[in-house]
Amino acid sequence: MADTLLSFTDRGIYCAAGDFHIDPWRPVDRALVTHGHADHARPGHARYLATTGAAPVMRHRLGDIAIDTVDFGEVREMNGVRVSFHPAGHVPGSAQIRVEHRGEVWVVSGDYKTDADGLSEPFETVQCHAFISECTFGLPVFNWKPQAEIAAQINGWWAANRAAGKVSVLGAYALGKAQRVLVSVDTGIGPILTHGAVENTNEVLRAQGIALPDTVRVTHELDPKAYPGALVVATPSALGTPWMRRFGPASTAFASGWMALRGVRRRRAADRGFVMSDHADWDGLNAAIRDTGAERVFVTHGYTAIFRRWLAEQGYDARIVETAWEGESLDTDDDGDRTGEA
Repeated sequence: MADTLLSFTDRGIYCAAGDFHIDPWRPVDRALVTHGHADHARPGHARYLATTGAAPVMRHRLGDIAIDTVDFGEVREMNGVRVSFHPAGHVPGSAQIRVEHRGEVWVVSGDYKTDADGLSEPFETVQCHAFISECTFGLPVFNWKPQAEIAAQINGWWAANRAAGKVSVLGAYALGKAQRVLVSVDTGIGPILTHGAVENTNEVLRAQGIALPDTVRVTHELDPKAYPGALVVATPSALGTPWMRRFGPASTAFASGWMALRGVRRRRAADRGFVMSDHADWDGLNAAIRDTGAERVFVTHGYTAIFRRWLAEQGYDARIVETAWEGESLDTDDDGDRTGEA
C-alpha cells in the first residue's frame, strides 16, 4: 500500500525518498528503530538508528550491530528527508519518529503511553499530517488508574503475603514493566529478588544512569529462605514453571493492561492481577491522536477494526495497517531477552 511519504511493505514501513525503513520486521539496509522490544528491534539489519537511550538495550539483545544514535529532537537528513526522534513514554529511550519531506509530515508512534511513569521520558505530542498509531488497548473498557494507586495495591498485596509467611511473585515484562514496578513499590516492606532476564535489563539501565532500587538476582545458588517475604519480579513465562518451586509458599500476580479483563485474570490462574500497562489506554489514544492535528490515521496491532471505525466516525481518514508488531501480550514476555533464566 503506497502513500505520499511512507509506504507499507512486506518488510515494514518504508520511506522511498529517504531510503530507510522504520521498525522493519525483515532484514533491510537501514532501519530506524523506535525502541528495544523484540517485535520492533529485529536482528539482521545492515544499519540501525535509534535514540541514545534505546541503543544500550538493543546492543544487549541484538549483539554486535552497526548502530548510530541520536538525541531526542536532533534532526538527521537522509536524501533530503528530515528525520527526528521524540519521546513516546513507552519504556526508557522509546521514541516516535517524525519524518518530513517537502512540507509533508508523518509520525510513526511505535508503542506509546501518554501518562508519565517516573521512569520513561514523558510522551511528547508531535504535530503531523499523518499519524501511525498503535491501538493495543483501543476499547473504552481500558481506562488506567494513576500509577500511585496501582503501587498501593501491589504494596498491600506484598505486605499481606509477607505477614502470612509467603513470597510474592509478580510477572512483568523484563524491559519497562519490571522497572516501573521497582520504582513504584515500597522497598521498606522487604527484599526484592529478580529473574535473570529482568536483572540483565536492570544492569543495562543502571549503567545508563537510571536509578533503580537494590535487587538480588535469582540464581541456582540462591537460598530463598535468606530472603523471607521477598517480592520476586519475574518474566510472565516463568510463572507456573519449575523455576517457581524454589520459593516455597508463594502468591502470584501479573502486572498488565490485560488484567482489566476478568476472563484474562481467570485464564492466567494468578492470585492477583494489577492493571498496569506501558501502552496508552482508550482516553490516551484518543487524546494523542487529536493533539497531533493529523487528518490521516493508520492504526496497527490491537483492536484495529473497531478503533478504525471509531476514528472514521470522528471524521478522520482512518485506515488499518497490518504489521508484525505484537503489542502487549501475556502469552509472550515481550522482552527479547531469554538469558540468565536461572
